[in-house]
Amino acid sequence: MLQRPLITRIDRYVFRQLILALLAVTGGLVALIWLTQSLRFVELVVNRGLSLRVFLQLTGLLIPSFIAVILPITTFVVIQFVYQRLAGDRELTVMRASGLSNVALARPAIALMSLSVAACFALNVWIVPVSYTRFREYQFEIRNRIAAFLLQEGVFTQVSDNLTVYVRARDPDGTLRGIVVDDGRDPANHATILAERGRLVSGADAPRVIMLNGSRQEIDKKTGRLNMLTFAENAVDLTSSAKDEQQRYRDSAEMSIGDLLHPDPRFVMDRDRSKFIVEAHKRLSGPLTAASFGLIALVAVLMGGFQRHGGIIRPFVSIITVVGLLALNLSIGNLAARTPVLIPLIWIAAILPGLLCAGALFTPSIATRRLGGAFLPAAQR
Repeated sequence: MLQRPLITRIDRYVFRQLILALLAVTGGLVALIWLTQSLRFVELVVNRGLSLRVFLQLTGLLIPSFIAVILPITTFVVIQFVYQRLAGDRELTVMRASGLSNVALARPAIALMSLSVAACFALNVWIVPVSYTRFREYQFEIRNRIAAFLLQEGVFTQVSDNLTVYVRARDPDGTLRGIVVDDGRDPANHATILAERGRLVSGADAPRVIMLNGSRQEIDKKTGRLNMLTFAENAVDLTSSAKDEQQRYRDSAEMSIGDLLHPDPRFVMDRDRSKFIVEAHKRLSGPLTAASFGLIALVAVLMGGFQRHGGIIRPFVSIITVVGLLALNLSIGNLAARTPVLIPLIWIAAILPGLLCAGALFTPSIATRRLGGAFLPAAQR
């Protein structure tokens, strides 16, 4: 007696369609989201002289976070579409007539869901925090160092809304001549600085101009008098904000799971601890929604009886169900951030729909009753 192989040709046929569709749909949506989100950085290219290469490197670091968000959704869409097409082309009917059970028909989708869950875990736990940390550091560095590329001869360069720099000439060796700086970053001490010459140097967090033989002029707001201070050497940071705003604080998306579950009290207030803990649970439970959504799609296609002209009711109900679960997960996350005792609901909302669908789909009595035994082989009737 021949033993049926663990992976059949039908499994490979269906899985190939699923994985190609998943790559195409996910890639297309990621490209669309990347295009819309990167528009806010176009200003750095158009008005700040940022190169296209740096622009692509900066915005490319956001792509892992996009994939982590949409992968459970695209998994559902792909399984729903491919199996619905197989049903419409009567291929599922032929597979059932050959004796394949719901478990056998669902094997390619289960393999795809397993890959999606593993990918989401890798993204949420490791890849996204690392890439987003690099993105924030890169963005901070660009915004604070871009002034070095903006200074042009004979042009009033507006580094930011409250900092303007003028350079009369720039020698081949980098020496700046005829420097004027209008510094309004501190509203209480708006100053105009003039210097005969200077040079750009790299600081710890931002470029600075070392100015030689100049003067600093301020108007006293109380008396209206002009105060002037001459200097032989003075350094001015070319940042877009005042000194106390230069420090970059970590976002929750940059933190690891350990940092979120045990936030550092030096940087996180007690009232915000629950928000970080909820973020950790959402990262860990989020990948499981890919399996739940995929099982919902399988139930919508495999649990229904045969319809000659197909149907839209079950696919429509499955879409509404997934949309409702997405809204529910978002609401539970917001509630749990205020009431930590509700954190277990995050896991229940991620796992329970998948367990219910798996029970309905793979329990023989339910499957047999739903199908009426019409497509089961004689030995199973």
